[in-house]
Amino acid sequence: MDRIVIRGGRPLEGEIAIGGAKNAALPLMAASLLTDETLRLSNLPHLADITTLAKLLSTLGVELHMNGNGGAGGSSGRVLDMTARTITDTCAPYDLVRKMRASVLVLGPLVAREGIGRVSLPGGCAIGTRPVDLHLMGLEALGAEIELKEGYIEARAPRGLTGGEVVFPKVSVGATENVMMAAALAKGETRLVNAAREPEIVDLADCLVAMGAEIEGAGTATVTIRGRSRLHGAEHRIVADRIEAGTYAMAAAITDGDLHLIGARADHLSTAIDILSQAGVTVAETNQGLRVRRANGRLHGTDAMTEAYPGFPTDLQAQFMALMATAEGAAMVTETIFENRFMHVPELARMGANVTVHGASALVRGVERLTGAPVMATDLRASVSLVLAGLAAEGETVLNRVYHLDRGYERVEDKLSACGADIRRVAG
Repeated sequence: MDRIVIRGGRPLEGEIAIGGAKNAALPLMAASLLTDETLRLSNLPHLADITTLAKLLSTLGVELHMNGNGGAGGSSGRVLDMTARTITDTCAPYDLVRKMRASVLVLGPLVAREGIGRVSLPGGCAIGTRPVDLHLMGLEALGAEIELKEGYIEARAPRGLTGGEVVFPKVSVGATENVMMAAALAKGETRLVNAAREPEIVDLADCLVAMGAEIEGAGTATVTIRGRSRLHGAEHRIVADRIEAGTYAMAAAITDGDLHLIGARADHLSTAIDILSQAGVTVAETNQGLRVRRANGRLHGTDAMTEAYPGFPTDLQAQFMALMATAEGAAMVTETIFENRFMHVPELARMGANVTVHGASALVRGVERLTGAPVMATDLRASVSLVLAGLAAEGETVLNRVYHLDRGYERVEDKLSACGADIRRVAG
């Protein structure tokens, strides 16, 4: 199994190109099931999760063709053509779904187009946690009949879906995406109330509109979709990954470096930028992206609470905790979105971080310097938080289980080493 080896203490300087957003690419790929014509996506990141969904779509009958890599090594995104002329299977099997919870995003498009969709329950995910139940509630509101049996979700709508009002009891990005895609082929009008507002939702809506759907209000709490009997092919460029941008912004800050993040957008990171500014990080817009560096000297302990967009992203919480572990003073980091999102704390502690967890909050008391150690990634964002800690630590850090990292970060060691980091991948 591959490992990442880092020798810390080097400031990062230079440019990093921000890739297409994984969290936008996955629902966009699922949207290919809504039409028998070709959907072309550009700026597609080269990630393990993308490969997993591509395999799943292929088993359902989607023809996939890579049509150029968008630049040397795929660094500026690949181009993927997807054509679902005939859906040959309406079942998403456990062997693929267990690798990635986002596979449930094929359920809405399948039932909307074929009248039936069968998707394995995400591995290790009981209904009610990481709320798959909201996906099902939304599809039921459009007339789908839902049955859970033998570890699978089966949704049926033999006469097609019909528009309706879906009031989400809590904000869910995935449920908003799934129901929005299904509603694009439903009869009549659908209103999504308390919908997610993330840029990835807007990106999906833009693509669906290009495919012939009629959608208003994407990016607000109320989205209206007027269904069409069929959608057509389209071309769409995937939005830049705000989480990758935020991660590398924190990499610049934790190493006392100076990075130009090409393609990053300040309007997608406004809350994170405000909190980084309080901590002593300067984030300036340029005509190409964002330039990030420390304002003056050591960082200051600053509190952060994760919230639904436009609040502070849960997907930047682990990285921010690593940053605060090296700041002056104390910071309270509170997680309100997902349970079990502090699994990186014991690994940061192995590197000398002083973190005390109280339920959904963690008190981080900054230390003068972290020290390198062998550490283990427990999930995607935890893995990159340990990379950030390693970049700032004294000595050598060895990160194990890097397959988590590969799910969400493209060529991370290449991007960082090009900016002066001593980082390399060691084949296992």
